[in-house]
Order: sequence, then structure tokens, then C-alpha cells
Amino acid sequence: MSVAVGYVASQEGRAALSAAIDEAVLRKTALQIMGPIAGEASAEADSDIRDAIAAAAAAGVQASLRPNEGTDAADFMIDASYEEDVELIVIGVRRRSPVGKLFLGSTAQRVILEAGCPVTAVKADVGPRN
Repeated sequence: MSVAVGYVASQEGRAALSAAIDEAVLRKTALQIMGPIAGEASAEADSDIRDAIAAAAAAGVQASLRPNEGTDAADFMIDASYEEDVELIVIGVRRRSPVGKLFLGSTAQRVILEAGCPVTAVKADVGPRN
């Protein structure tokens, strides 16, 4: 069994990585980092993923990168959620306006509603609302 985490190079992505490592430790299972589309990773993403794999190893968790081979991010995570060895999906979420949700859609919303296993949505630390 494993915990899978959807990662993007952002504050929310780093929060999801941290929470996923904690979940993998609690569940005594492996961690799959579902990374950015192959060939589109940035230096920041590479660094975050290396750091997460090292942090997982230090916590006694085997972590591996599962690169996205070019499919839609939501489809990539939803497909993984139906695999026998994935017991939890962890995703980072961010605050969005109602209009932003209407016009842009939401990867997180699709994953939460369509996943075949439990999903944990993680918020990054945010300041007060203005």
C-alpha cells in the first residue's frame, strides 16, 4: 500500500508533500510523489522533490517520484486512486474566488469528487483575509 501526493511547485505543493510524508509515517507505508509533467519540471520542483524524498527517508518512508507522462493532472491522480496499492491521495489546495472557480475549474475539486480512495486536502499557511 502507499500514499500518493499530487505535487506542483508552489507553497500548496510543498504543504501537500509534508502532509503526505506524515501520513505515510502514520500508515507505515510508501510514498508516491506524483510529479509535474515530464520535461516541464523546474529547478524549484526538482529541489522540492529531492528534499521530500530525503525527508521521507529520514522518517523511515520509502519515497519515489512518479512523473506525469503528459496527461491532465486531475486524470493522473484520479487514475492512480483506483490502483490497488494507493490507499490515500494528498493534494494541496488554495483559496480561490467563486468567479475563479467558475471559469477556471478546479483540479482539486475533480480529484476530491472522482477519486476511488480517500483524499486529504491540505492548505498552505495563509494570512488573514483582506
